Amino acid sequence: MKLARAIHFDESDMNVFASPARTGEWCISGGFEFSNWSEADLTGKSRQAFANGWLGLETGGRVTFVAVTALEPAELERLIDLLAQHFVTYYGAPSVEDARLVAAEELAQMVELCEDHDSNTLLTVARELAEAGVREAYRTIQPQDAGLDQFAIHGDMDE
Repeated sequence: MKLARAIHFDESDMNVFASPARTGEWCISGGFEFSNWSEADLTGKSRQAFANGWLGLETGGRVTFVAVTALEPAELERLIDLLAQHFVTYYGAPSVEDARLVAAEELAQMVELCEDHDSNTLLTVARELAEAGVREAYRTIQPQDAGLDQFAIHGDMDE
């Protein structure tokens, strides 16, 4: 099973989002935040979050790029609970238990989006307001020959 984690290549997300996601946190589209928005809501940093921000599940912050990576089933259950609590805290869901079904559906959608992509594939989201609500489009950027793992240190530190 796969999901996506926030990734930063520079400091730009720290400047363009009111609340940036933390590098490495699990993310979903989070388009539900904008379901009742109109053109009048699309100003400043809120516009940037709407236009291309993924939702970090731990911080509730936004990020421009996410990278596909493996997810353990036990971790998925924890993320469902975390998102359900977000729905209670910020959207008035009556309880975490009541919100779990919707949280599970949101995460299932993101797992489905990530499943057919190789690890380290980058994803972006672009949103626009449409008559039927918010329309989302996703773009993939394949891992380069110089993969992300080339920046990690491998081996024994005692050598």
